[in-house]
Amino acid sequence: MRLALGVEYDGSGFSGWQRLSAAGSREPDGSLQTALEIALSKVADARIDTVCAGRTDAGVHGQCQVVHFDTDARRDPRGWVLGATASLPPTMAVRWCVPVSDEFSARFSARGRRYRYRILNRTVRPGLERQYLGWERMPLDAGAMHQAAQALTGERDFSAFRSVQCQAAHARRNLHEIAVHREGEQVVVEVQANAFLHHMVRNIVGSLLVVGRSEQPREWIAELLEKRDRTIAGPTAPAAGLLFIGPRYPRQWGLPQEVCGDETTS
Repeated sequence: MRLALGVEYDGSGFSGWQRLSAAGSREPDGSLQTALEIALSKVADARIDTVCAGRTDAGVHGQCQVVHFDTDARRDPRGWVLGATASLPPTMAVRWCVPVSDEFSARFSARGRRYRYRILNRTVRPGLERQYLGWERMPLDAGAMHQAAQALTGERDFSAFRSVQCQAAHARRNLHEIAVHREGEQVVVEVQANAFLHHMVRNIVGSLLVVGRSEQPREWIAELLEKRDRTIAGPTAPAAGLLFIGPRYPRQWGLPQEVCGDETTS
């Protein structure tokens, strides 16, 4: 039997999503994946291995990470949700559980992935919600950032925005949409793509901040994309401001509305 879960988490105290311990180990290793698998294994009274929609880095948060796993244990969806959440750290929770066909893959069935980055834009650093915000003391021109970001849409080579640790076979990704807007003291960047490179969103945000501070013109983002040189782009924005909103799947899989998108998106 294959099940899909929606999981939310505060990534502040974790090493990231990916399991760090050796295969087969069920000792806590600081990763979100291991914490979830330990909790699910308790509910199943058997080993559970999970596959996620998109791995997040240390300090990055998740609103609706989707995972799938196979099990012979017979529990109703409510039992998986409540049982797993009871054994998770207080900064993690399973939000829903849906039985799916064996053809469903949390990773490969996803047609898009969505992120949001929030920047507190004021002269004083944050006291409240500091673990969920980036911070920029200089005034930002959100309109200029938005216009500059539109050069990134479509299928592009994002070499200028991938980290040196990125293990992806190539740097081409299809960025479906990106928007920058201001909400009071915050500047919010929202982006969706078919998939992302390591640190891609944080590197894009770091370069957009350079434009927002008027240190580079709006055309600079397009130039970075064309030159494909990470060393001349902006710095990597801090992890704290980044939220993985969740993946998007075709409606055929019968998942909750929040992760179901337009099936024509690719």
